[in-house]
Amino acid sequence: MDQLPVLLGVGGVVLLASVLAVRVSIRLGLPSLLLYLGIGVLLGEAGFGVRFDNPELTQSLGLAALVMILAEGGLTTRWSAVKPALGSGIALSTVAVVVSVAVTGAALHWLLGLDWRLALLWGAVLASTDAAAVFSVLRTAGIGQRLTGTLELESGINDAPAYIAVVVLAEGTTVDWTLPLLVVYELTAGLVIGLAFGWLGGFALRRAALPATGLYPLATVAVCVVAYSSGQLLHASGLLATYVAALVLGNSRLPHRSDTLSFAEGLGWLAQIGLFVLLGLFASPGRLLDAIVPGLVAGAVVLLLARPVSVVLSMLPFRLPWREQAFLSWAGLRGAVPIVLAMIPLSQGLPGAQRLVDAVFVLVVVLTLVQGATLGPLARRLGLAKKSEAYEIDVDSAPLDELGAELLQVRIQPGSKLHGVYLSELRLPVGATISLVVREGTGFTPEKTSRLQEHDQLLVVTTSAVRDAAERRLRAVDRAGRLARWRGESGR
Repeated sequence: MDQLPVLLGVGGVVLLASVLAVRVSIRLGLPSLLLYLGIGVLLGEAGFGVRFDNPELTQSLGLAALVMILAEGGLTTRWSAVKPALGSGIALSTVAVVVSVAVTGAALHWLLGLDWRLALLWGAVLASTDAAAVFSVLRTAGIGQRLTGTLELESGINDAPAYIAVVVLAEGTTVDWTLPLLVVYELTAGLVIGLAFGWLGGFALRRAALPATGLYPLATVAVCVVAYSSGQLLHASGLLATYVAALVLGNSRLPHRSDTLSFAEGLGWLAQIGLFVLLGLFASPGRLLDAIVPGLVAGAVVLLLARPVSVVLSMLPFRLPWREQAFLSWAGLRGAVPIVLAMIPLSQGLPGAQRLVDAVFVLVVVLTLVQGATLGPLARRLGLAKKSEAYEIDVDSAPLDELGAELLQVRIQPGSKLHGVYLSELRLPVGATISLVVREGTGFTPEKTSRLQEHDQLLVVTTSAVRDAAERRLRAVDRAGRLARWRGESGR
């Protein structure tokens, strides 16, 4: 009990330092994981002398943090942004993983003299891109929505097949004709479980009159966690179930959605900080010196051979321009996920697993520096970066159960085609009306001749019966302007 104030104080200082480090990482254009890893190493045996060398606990805590990160990623991903990239995202998450494992394994078997099982295990560990790294870099890099959507879907989904491959190779499961069927079952069942929990969770939350606004974010995250647990207990992919459930929930008509997304974002940051500091604490600088050469070799294989080949082969049906394929090849960011996956064989005592963990740690640091710092310039050089990417309107809702009505809070984003539209041109359904407009901090009651502008915040009062129709109309005009109906835009 006497140590509790000290532990809480140290934890608070580390958390504050990590939060302040986010600003530095954004200015540098790098994932903040490097700074978090550095804090962990500073606290570890080579710095303040805190010794932590429990791979089983590291693996368990790492997977728990990964669940939170995937939940945040799914909740904050707009379906309208990733829908055009659904096919390419799934291909990168599945076909590209298989190709990457095979190419990386074969190359490292020849270059490092690893036996085939260990070489393929290296390939499986390195096949997964990192959701936290991708989300933190791409959402501030000014890349077009199609490429961003493809990479976000890949990073959210490909953890599942990579995790399955690592477990199979680490346990030495016999490879026969039933193995592909097992993989298909785990992924399919994880998808179904995620869809079920996402739909049922959204349905229940819309009808639950919870006594406090803050309970809605807690309940939403809890649904994602239960989806993961259910997936694992049913021998399906819990990671895929988590991401899919979060994606469905994040795009559902959730009460107090804005509060929920803010809470999920904060929880995701906390999970990232805790995970990366923990991994930095686990690392031993003395061992890392011996892992520099194999780590650099493996990094070169992944970056210059396995990733480009896997992108080209998986993208064949989609006929993407070579510039986009080149960017996708360079944008396969590695972060904490490969390190967490490498803990699985280490916790099982597999020979050579410690060397794998150390090499992956070196590889992650090097690739993060190389890729994270060059993604923006590469996108501009390829002509893929956009100075001003229009974002869809942000709609938040709060139920008024006793009145049978709802309040919608709408924020008009830069680039929205709602800009310049007269209120009379919105043609909201009967039962819905804009009661208040807040512009530059000043609120006023709009008239039919009032004209909307970027950055306006609208308060829409609507009956529950026409709530969905009102939101669809707002989204349709946001995407296609006042003639949205003539242009075939329904707002769905």
